[in-house]
Amino acid sequence: MSEQPARTGETVAQRTRSRGLLKRVWRKVRKPLAESQATKSALASILANALRLVRLTNRIAPESDDIAAAHAQYSPAIIAFWHGQHLMAPTVYPRNSRLVAMVSRSADAELNALVVEKFGLETVRGSGGRQDAQHLDKGGAKALIALKKALDAGSNVCMIADIPHGTPRDAGLGIVTLARLAKKPIIPVAIATSRRKVLPRTWDKTTISLPFGRLATAIGDPVYVPANADLEVLEAKRREVTAALNAATERAYRIVDAPR
Repeated sequence: MSEQPARTGETVAQRTRSRGLLKRVWRKVRKPLAESQATKSALASILANALRLVRLTNRIAPESDDIAAAHAQYSPAIIAFWHGQHLMAPTVYPRNSRLVAMVSRSADAELNALVVEKFGLETVRGSGGRQDAQHLDKGGAKALIALKKALDAGSNVCMIADIPHGTPRDAGLGIVTLARLAKKPIIPVAIATSRRKVLPRTWDKTTISLPFGRLATAIGDPVYVPANADLEVLEAKRREVTAALNAATERAYRIVDAPR
């Protein structure tokens, strides 16, 4: 009995050393991988196919909202997701329908953009930011202009409503600013699977959906932003988006987690 703690301690130490080794190896190969377009494209293909597998092996819960019906009813519109809850989005979007998605300009988000493009969707790089259009950084302003042009041309667009490395599940002003400029509704959407892995150390609690379970889609109440909205109205609409998207997210998880 006295030897068991020693063996357990040794196992923990071995695991710690292994993790440290993996981190050192990853630091050495990360930059070369990041600079190789061929490698990034191959990784994006692998991830896109993994998402397709998850979608194919998860049956749609009957209580789910009809994405195709919402697409027909509201298009063109601004589709809103939360960070960390958006990875399955390309797999449920109606085929042969145009969509332009805003993806962060960070290096880490480049792979995410490539995965989205593997589904035949378009991307623009930028961040909506916390401020209104007058205070956006240059990249964010250009991205909003590109999204507005896409909406004007009849395409749906997709934005992650919360701010990278900000407060998770709290919408920024960027998405409501776009809705004001484009005069299009914001449609909150949530996707959940019964089998999933939450990454607890990520700021947004990124959720990885797993195969062989149930999948639910939940669509929140549309949010309309008046074209003459001032900062006070934009703030109220920002809170409305937060509440609607959180309600949709909670409902999606409630559907898939309900006992069967």
